[in-house]
Amino acid sequence: MSKTIRIGTRDSELALWQANHVKNQLENLGISATLVPVKSLGDLNLDQPLYRMGITGIFTKTLDVALLNKQIDLAVHSMKDVPTQLPEGIVEAAVFKRAKSDDILVFKNKADKLLQEKTTIATGSLRRKAQWLHQYPAHQVVDLRGNVNTRMKKLQENPWKGAIFAAAGLERISLTPESFTVLDWMIPAPAQGAMLAVAREEDTFVRETLAKLMHLNTQKCVQEERDFLRVLEGGCTAPIGALAEIKEDNLFFEGALFSLDGKVKLHEKVALPLKEAVGIGEKLAKKILARGGKELIQQIHQQLKD
Repeated sequence: MSKTIRIGTRDSELALWQANHVKNQLENLGISATLVPVKSLGDLNLDQPLYRMGITGIFTKTLDVALLNKQIDLAVHSMKDVPTQLPEGIVEAAVFKRAKSDDILVFKNKADKLLQEKTTIATGSLRRKAQWLHQYPAHQVVDLRGNVNTRMKKLQENPWKGAIFAAAGLERISLTPESFTVLDWMIPAPAQGAMLAVAREEDTFVRETLAKLMHLNTQKCVQEERDFLRVLEGGCTAPIGALAEIKEDNLFFEGALFSLDGKVKLHEKVALPLKEAVGIGEKLAKKILARGGKELIQQIHQQLKD
């Protein structure tokens, strides 16, 4: 009798879309699969900012437990939510082809212009907040939590001019509004737009099956971005952006660390032949640490404790 792979997922509309995408790909391989929705702490607690909750793994921890307890066989995540250090016994099984990595600003009203001095925008991301304040230091940024549907609803209910979203998330569930602008100057979160399936290290059947779905170019890019994040962050949250892209035989990498108020930006950008680019994320992160990044990270950690 053939095995049915149980796919664990958060139960938001976007998470279910992602899980169904993986389910369809498995079924195209002739593998039976079923979804097992699980609610995470990150979905349940919408009152506290993410950094106050110990953001590392907040959206993945519940699924990790279910996976290790053998209640599910694999878990599907937005890869930007996944800690750079996976729990013991859990491994990356497949990275899927990346969608758009852009952040977009959704306007509350079509006619809104966001360059007025007292504009207020919303985001639950320290990275987006820091970069917005770096670009528009006179603006106010307020916290916004919840899944994409909840955040879109809150935007309409509050006196804000706009809110920042990942383009890929809105596109996947057909929620992109008419009135938005692409923030092409904003460096995305490491692995933004990519999806990851994780499995138990011991489960060779699931790992070998998912290996057939691995998108190698995406995997190479997000590995460098996540190495950049790992070296800088050291397991704690901070405003960090990173993007690697492969064009022909070259890898283009851009990464930055910001202060919480956006006033400080430590930035690195490079283009290298693909064969010379392995480890570039880690190298550039170390350069930033040496240029004052270590002290800035310590300052950020202290500010977030206060």
